[in-house]
Amino acid sequence: MPEPLIVEDDGPVRMLTLNRPEARNALSGDLVRALYAALVEVDADESVRAVVLTGSDPAFCAGVDLKEAARDGEAYFAHYLETDCIGQVAQVVTPVVGAINGATFTGGLEIALGCDFLVASDRAVFADTHARVGVPPGGGMTARLPRIVGAANARRMSLTGEVVDAERALCMGLVTEVVPHEQLLDRTLGLARSIAAIDPAPVRAVKQMYVDGATGTLAALGIEKSIAAATRTGYEGLEERRREVLEHNRGQLQE
Repeated sequence: MPEPLIVEDDGPVRMLTLNRPEARNALSGDLVRALYAALVEVDADESVRAVVLTGSDPAFCAGVDLKEAARDGEAYFAHYLETDCIGQVAQVVTPVVGAINGATFTGGLEIALGCDFLVASDRAVFADTHARVGVPPGGGMTARLPRIVGAANARRMSLTGEVVDAERALCMGLVTEVVPHEQLLDRTLGLARSIAAIDPAPVRAVKQMYVDGATGTLAALGIEKSIAAATRTGYEGLEERRREVLEHNRGQLQE
């Protein structure tokens, strides 16, 4: 069985590839644990100066593995208490560049929001379907998305669940650049190499300034987690809601 996460080094740049393409790189328990461990290891390895985070085609990440969540219930979500791979992306001291190669939904979007900045393939699409699925966000969506795209755009995405294509994501400020799909990794690796070429001490200091300067983010994260814990409901209908959301997204992409 293939590894759920591929870890490769390109000199001082470490590339982490979510590798469950048959499930659109949804966050199974194995992938949650593997990604968390890899992110912790990044900061422990002084030879790594930048990270590229991407997914195996055709998707970046579909977020929570709703099949596992429906099967395991609260035990599935316990993975995020012990090995919070979503939150860890934003906590890595080493710069992280997201190479968004395809669909980036819900928890996958929260992972992307934890990166320092994003480069998108022209095939990339984004959506927050937490409300549609019935699993409230707990990985920073309501704390980080408004800071990047503005409050109105963030609320629109979260309340409607609509799909945002790459060009609109660029206009909103969600991504910094859109490139042809086949150029995505070369472009993103080039940017990561330019970061890695700089003395890591000032790079990490500048990143920390940005993190600490986001004055409202920590409070917003706490509010999100407390409301999510209080409003999470049963898991019996998750699989049916998952299918409904997939059909809804397909319909939007065909319009």
